[in-house]
Amino acid sequence: MKIGAIIQARMGSTRLPEKVMKNLQGKTVLEHVIERVKQSKLIDEIIIATTTHERDTAIESEALRCGVKAFRGSEDDVLSRYYYAAKENNLDVVVRITSDCPLIDPRIIDDIVQFYKNNNYDIVTNAGNDVENRTYPRGLDVEILSFDILENAYINASEKYQREHVTPYIYEVVQNKFYYKNQSDYSKYRWTLDTDEDFQLIKEIYKVLYKGVHDFYMDDIISLINEQPSLQLINAHIEQKKLK
Repeated sequence: MKIGAIIQARMGSTRLPEKVMKNLQGKTVLEHVIERVKQSKLIDEIIIATTTHERDTAIESEALRCGVKAFRGSEDDVLSRYYYAAKENNLDVVVRITSDCPLIDPRIIDDIVQFYKNNNYDIVTNAGNDVENRTYPRGLDVEILSFDILENAYINASEKYQREHVTPYIYEVVQNKFYYKNQSDYSKYRWTLDTDEDFQLIKEIYKVLYKGVHDFYMDDIISLINEQPSLQLINAHIEQKKLK
């Protein structure tokens, strides 16, 4: 069973353009994401899935510089980009991660991958479309599904939002899905990178916890915010973009 993490990335973000190439403590945001995902013990391969747009050549170059694979596909049909990236790399299981998560936690990735391997669900996630099932901070999102489930979505998903966001069709159609939950509900925290305010928060977290090595994880960040509760206020007013 070949398990691959496909990390979608592009330069053309609408709210914060070129966000994944921003400098964060001397490295790009994308490099930090890759370094953290590389700490996973259960992922066999990492693929950065970017677009064929000329400006995204920078994403491809950065991926290769960081020692992972790159795949280029449709900018708007992200579902097809994922499908062909998984097919080209002969993946049996796809771990979906987005490049705007420089605080992604490899321990949580492995916990969810192990759960997926031990059970028989079509998709396992700590995120998903149903916000009522969220218990992890936004920005630690992981979705795990088989290549067969991805292929079925690629063939059958017809709505624009289903193709732009990869997994909505799957949540709408499959019955056998599992929302992986944390014992404590941390869903109020927003650690994803979509706005300048998000970046200000992430920079503050990195300033304190990152000393050249990725040895800080979710619990360490929670502890920091408990010590400095004003950090949470930096982006507390930011609303997540809607699917449709």
